[in-house]
Amino acid sequence: MDFWSDMVRQSNIAIFIVASEVGFWVMLAAGLAARYVVRWKRTSMVLLAAVPLLDVVLLGAVIFDLLHGADAGTIHGVAAFYLGVSLAFGPALVRWGDVRFAHRFAGGPPPRKLPRHGPEKLRAMWSEWLKVVLAAAISCAVLLFLILVIATPQQAGELWKWIPRAGLVTGIWLVAGPMYELFAGMGQRHDEAADSRSM
Repeated sequence: MDFWSDMVRQSNIAIFIVASEVGFWVMLAAGLAARYVVRWKRTSMVLLAAVPLLDVVLLGAVIFDLLHGADAGTIHGVAAFYLGVSLAFGPALVRWGDVRFAHRFAGGPPPRKLPRHGPEKLRAMWSEWLKVVLAAAISCAVLLFLILVIATPQQAGELWKWIPRAGLVTGIWLVAGPMYELFAGMGQRHDEAADSRSM
């Protein structure tokens, strides 16, 4: 909470980030409820299609803030990262919610649980990491747009610092995600082979 309190004191952009996150879940829930609870399919399509507009509003707020002389800082970098994550992971989150609403209200199949280890889990981890790569690419594209088109030289100097951070996050996720799962799965297969030999 202290982090966000500091961010709010620094810039109103923090308010837009929080509002975008809350708005995403509210519109997702409203759209899926319209589809599966009250059967308003057209209303559901409109609500779900409008979700990306929240990101457009946030980007507009960042541009407005920088154009009006705000010091570029942590909150602007966080906003760029948030936009990347929102656009890269948003469709998957909509599908995640859709499966659960369909199961709860429309007799759809229950959500599938991934196995603890194995090829299916590894594929899921690689798929998730590719979304992280996409999120980092979008974040860097947003930052470059702000640097080259919107920011003053002083603002641009601060924003440049966030581009290598996107690469760092991507690398950490690679190690902690699919690479960890790869070696964990190999260890499990080794243990299973050892157990079968001892029987």
